[in-house]
Amino acid sequence: MNSTLVTSLKRLRLSGLALSLEVRLQEASGNGLNHMEFLELILEDELAIRAERLMTRRVKAAAFRDPKTLEDFDFSFNPAIKKKQIFELATCKFIREGRDVLLLGPPGTGKSHLAQAMGYQAIKAGHTVLYRSIFDVVRDFLHDEALGGEDKVLNRYLKPDLLIVDDMGMKQLPKRSGEYLFEIIMRRYENHSTMMTSNRPLEDWGKLIGDVPSATAILDRFLHHAEVITITGRSYRLRNKSDQGSPTPKRTAIKKLEEKKL
Repeated sequence: MNSTLVTSLKRLRLSGLALSLEVRLQEASGNGLNHMEFLELILEDELAIRAERLMTRRVKAAAFRDPKTLEDFDFSFNPAIKKKQIFELATCKFIREGRDVLLLGPPGTGKSHLAQAMGYQAIKAGHTVLYRSIFDVVRDFLHDEALGGEDKVLNRYLKPDLLIVDDMGMKQLPKRSGEYLFEIIMRRYENHSTMMTSNRPLEDWGKLIGDVPSATAILDRFLHHAEVITITGRSYRLRNKSDQGSPTPKRTAIKKLEEKKL
């Protein structure tokens, strides 16, 4: 293929077209394609490459902890999870309407998997996504507060169409966590969607944050347009251990804790 043509295509940022042009030229010659048909094919190639690269960039920018898909999720393990409800959320209608989602349930029941999988679906649908654990959120604000860059980090949390805040309730949060989280929720309220996961009941959030007024204000806004999905059942991570030999102290302790929560 003409090297000058290839150079021109790259200068025009048509590298996707350049990759497939040789094959398309042969296809046009072999199948007698007219100019319009040939042009349509090479433009489709360029658009396909651009869409693939955009998807890759957005998945990377989302910073998923462990990228997941709905196809990977084992719905048969816990029939209590309403598959129809999850797939309805995966249509991303809630994002287009600026609504929020809260996934509540014990550890290991699939909340993080589902949250990241729905985030991935959102990216496929053309939305921007940011995934952070609640500890990442607090760490980001504490770090940038020390450097005087609070506005910069706040803008990062306000910009995406969908913000996923995972692991709420794993342990008590540092001082001022409520202020940071409230600022995010307040500024995103009715503008962009937020999805959160928690293994603790809502009445415990005041203790977790260490600030009951902030927790109340957060929940007041977040739950206003939120769909709450409560997941029950045992841990998927322990599925292969429950019937193997006599109970270990660790399994016994976890079982007692799960029974108390239920």
